[in-house]
Amino acid sequence: MIHQTSPGASYRAYREELDIAVARVLESGWYIHGAEVAAFESEFGAWHAGAQVVGVGSGTDALQLAVRACGIGAGDSVITVSHTAVATVAAIELTGASVVFADIDAHTYCLSTAGLEPAIDAVDDGTIKAIIAVHLYGHPADMRTLSAIAKARGWYLIEDCAQACGASLDGARVGTLGDIAAFSFYPTKNLGAFGDGGAVITMRAELADRVRLLREYGWRERYISEIAGMNSRLDEVQAALLRVKLRHLDAANTRRKAIAEHYLATLAGLPIGLPTVAPEAEHVYHQFVIRSARRDRLRDALRAAGVGTLVHYPVPVHQQPAYSDRVRRVGTLLETEAAAREVLSLPMYPELSDADVERVATAVRDAVLTVAAE
Repeated sequence: MIHQTSPGASYRAYREELDIAVARVLESGWYIHGAEVAAFESEFGAWHAGAQVVGVGSGTDALQLAVRACGIGAGDSVITVSHTAVATVAAIELTGASVVFADIDAHTYCLSTAGLEPAIDAVDDGTIKAIIAVHLYGHPADMRTLSAIAKARGWYLIEDCAQACGASLDGARVGTLGDIAAFSFYPTKNLGAFGDGGAVITMRAELADRVRLLREYGWRERYISEIAGMNSRLDEVQAALLRVKLRHLDAANTRRKAIAEHYLATLAGLPIGLPTVAPEAEHVYHQFVIRSARRDRLRDALRAAGVGTLVHYPVPVHQQPAYSDRVRRVGTLLETEAAAREVLSLPMYPELSDADVERVATAVRDAVLTVAAE
């Protein structure tokens, strides 16, 4: 079976460097907020054109802290998408703010500026304070248009970069395109840890300072809380491991793009939807997502052929039991609901061999043709 993803493969690829990094931390005797976290924050910031970086405990925490740093909480509303990991919505609600859903673009799966218009027209009570743009599957959202909309209304523009580390628009990396951004280092991400971890990054010093206070009880001086904060700390072991993985990230993303190009070439002309890339955007293929009206039958055929797949995501957040009776949606979410019925993620991770990539591509082509003929 070729798995859809394989975090263990990244350990095996960099085993010697990773083992040295862990041993260095264990021998140091310092395991929380030490030299490794400081070094990773500096290196990740340099990789993002000098942004300030604050390491935290998870991607969900990163997004919650980014929202809180903007002063958003109870009584406020945030616009985002329903076709996303539920963590995006959970993070907003953890601040006390409410969620307003807008529809996605049918091609990029990111927030549609057309889908944003109903929210702007309908939610006129002054509660909207921010837009969270999710750079889904590794493709950047339309940050040019979203930035213009946010600035015109005095809203914050927050980036959810969990799936797009290294993606860019007009040559600028995601995470530097809005006011503040959140990253996840969940093991399957393009920059994945070997446990949980996340980071908030921003070019705005006052926002970075507030996140640093919020992540550790509001302390500037130990044991003295200036503001009410929380405990969300990137630990030294994960920071050391991420420093190793960061050194290889450009090459890993290049390999993802090469895999995607092979899939695209092999699957061209078939009766399925394939990923597209917007002008001036760089896609880093956290996922390679195809679309089919017969998605479930296609998935069964691929499983039988020894090819693993996943569905990101099978049920939009606004239709899930925990949220369906209380989140606010404006207008229809037709593209969101259509995507949930049709999307299918093929195997995608840098350690796939050329033979595995060819096997997957051939199996998908055969399965699509077989299912189409039924």
